[in-house]
Amino acid sequence: MKPIDILLATSVPLIWGTGFVLAKVALHDFPPVLLMALRFTLTALVLVWFFMPPVRLMPKLFAIALISGSIQYGLTFNGLKHLDASTAGLVVQTEVPFAALLAVVFLRERLTVRMVAGLVVAFVGLLIVAGEPKIRGQELALLMVLGGAFTWSIGQVMVRSMGEIGGFVMITGVALFAAPQLFVASWLFEDNQVEAIRNAGAAVWIAVVYMGLAMTAIAYAIWYGLLGRYPVNNVAPFLLLLPVVIAIEGVVFLGEAMTWQTLAGGALILAGVAVITITHGPAPVRPAPARDADRERSS
Repeated sequence: MKPIDILLATSVPLIWGTGFVLAKVALHDFPPVLLMALRFTLTALVLVWFFMPPVRLMPKLFAIALISGSIQYGLTFNGLKHLDASTAGLVVQTEVPFAALLAVVFLRERLTVRMVAGLVVAFVGLLIVAGEPKIRGQELALLMVLGGAFTWSIGQVMVRSMGEIGGFVMITGVALFAAPQLFVASWLFEDNQVEAIRNAGAAVWIAVVYMGLAMTAIAYAIWYGLLGRYPVNNVAPFLLLLPVVIAIEGVVFLGEAMTWQTLAGGALILAGVAVITITHGPAPVRPAPARDADRERSS
């Protein structure tokens, strides 16, 4: 990867990790799906004037938004509401082995013995984390976060299959479709939305603004741009930073405790993910199209 792309890829888990912790604070008194709906609404309102996707991409963007936006965030943040941010952040890391497997199946990327070993190690770590005493009684929440990781992985393979269309164009399209999808889901499955909005404190609105602008508009635009230029398994290693950021901020800002079981299981998850993501050697950069979609839209 080019040095500038390495720097950009490093910034993504830092931004996402902080947003994850802010969301945990907001979820104390705000419905998870409604929070995500407001997040994507803000993203769409800011970006749509500059990066409206072409009509021909709308059906694919609708599907990506449904999988990696609405379903994924509905599952992940409902689970996060009942788990420590640090624990949920570790479970989210299973998105990397899921993405690796899906890339092998659908994108015909290589599967090696080393990758299989990494998958086994990562999922053994997940079982250790799942056996943590503080998880007892919250198994459904854990399964929700795990399901969110799987659906996110499906969405990233779908994004990768579209090639280079521009990160800002991609996230604008996803936000345009995810926002109404999430509002409908909130209406169907949640209660007291109007009351929640009226009584929302500063923490909720700080979380909405941060997630809508930094976590989604900026970080996802960077991420989708990288996925358009590099194979999934070249970009995924940078997600190793995500649980580290969440764990540190969870301890410092949320007062969460780290047990030996969480540390041991988390170490195995990260070790497995590391093995998976270094399986492939350096990959050639995908040639940029004659006219970059983002540059064309902003000119």
